[in-house]
Amino acid sequence: MKTRRLKKKTSGSGKIGKFILIFFSVVLLVAGTTAFFLFFEGEKPLASFKDNPNYIGKQAKIGYTVTDGKSGIRKVTLTAVQGETTKQLSLKENPRTGYLGRIGPAEEKGEITFEPQKFGFKEGKIQVTLEARDFSFRGLLAGNGTTVTRDITLDLKPPVVQLLHGERYISPGGTGIAIYRVSEPDCSHGVTINGRTNPGYPVGADRPNTYIAYFALPYDTEGVAEAKVSATDRAGNTAIMGFTPVFQKIARQHDRINIGDGFLNAKIPEFEQHYPEMQGTPVEKYLYINNAIRDANNKIISEACVKATPERLWKGKFLRMLGSPKAGFADHRTYYYQDKEIDKQVHLGVDIASTERIGVQAANTGKVVFADYLGIYGNMVILDHGQGVFSLYSHLSQINVAVGDTLEKGKILGLTGTSGMAGGDHLHFSMLINGVFSMPKEWWDEHWLDVTIESPLSETKG
Repeated sequence: MKTRRLKKKTSGSGKIGKFILIFFSVVLLVAGTTAFFLFFEGEKPLASFKDNPNYIGKQAKIGYTVTDGKSGIRKVTLTAVQGETTKQLSLKENPRTGYLGRIGPAEEKGEITFEPQKFGFKEGKIQVTLEARDFSFRGLLAGNGTTVTRDITLDLKPPVVQLLHGERYISPGGTGIAIYRVSEPDCSHGVTINGRTNPGYPVGADRPNTYIAYFALPYDTEGVAEAKVSATDRAGNTAIMGFTPVFQKIARQHDRINIGDGFLNAKIPEFEQHYPEMQGTPVEKYLYINNAIRDANNKIISEACVKATPERLWKGKFLRMLGSPKAGFADHRTYYYQDKEIDKQVHLGVDIASTERIGVQAANTGKVVFADYLGIYGNMVILDHGQGVFSLYSHLSQINVAVGDTLEKGKILGLTGTSGMAGGDHLHFSMLINGVFSMPKEWWDEHWLDVTIESPLSETKG
């Protein structure tokens, strides 16, 4: 009996022991599994380069973005390799802030200035590697890793610019050209005059890598301090060739404009419809129109003339509407109300008056880029004649065209009128070169066109 009791007791102890063993095994398994997922999470960081060039010159910006949704970013390394040469460009390491949850930052953004020559790299391909690791214990505690590579080409030779023709004489408000050749096809290039760059356009399919750039001096230019042709290749290497046009001053007309109550009473209501923010007396509203609205209108016009058709659409001299000239380009106007000076402005076009509501012709072939009401200009049409040359027609009583239309030279685009800041029926006509108002009379002059544009194009064909 004693022996049986002892066997019973032993059997009970064994069951308890097995239970305890299973219990602790389960606990250890759960704990181990939990620890594994907490400390050994397997989600790799995401890494990418940011808008980096395929070609670089003496220096370039290399940017990157790394994200990690779990343990956080431990380390980000940028490395460059060319043949046997390996160089570390940057290293960003983050300190561990704990052991559970997110330990490091979820995102890292960086940008470096890479100067390949300082690292001993030569012209040719360079492989740039972006490596990111997180705070996971995977990979023998090294963390999950992501590697992204990209090839860039080091090019240290600037393109060759050959100036074939540079404008010899130019005046305030005048237009000039430069004709030049660039040795490489994929370059950004143009002519810079006093800090303003004018893009170059292909001369023709029969003259590869040869370009023409039109430019105009603003009416208030005091001299030409800078005139150069430049070309920048895809690696950022720039070549510059200067030229020296002779600056010729021009005497300007000065006019007195009397503003009466009748004119104000007739015009202010038109502008109040379009600019309800105007406040004050009729004179105060007029000054707001003649300054703030004028400036805003001219900005819109310049913006409409920034992106030009790359092909030359115009041919021969530009048409001038028949009629009497009423105001010239860059006339300086002083405005008086009740014999008291109230304002000064400059007239950026030519006013021509004929019979009322006469048809207005397209001065040359071009595409309509603006056809709408615009403040002091009233109903207005702008034509793009290609390669930076634009013409403007305003104060129209009627517009017959729409944006996107292509008009042949002489096509009626609207009727003259008094819309905008016009005291009587007339056409306000302007020429613009890359958004700069220029003298229309040059473009009406066949001799000027031949000497300034056609002959240089012909003479540089060799």
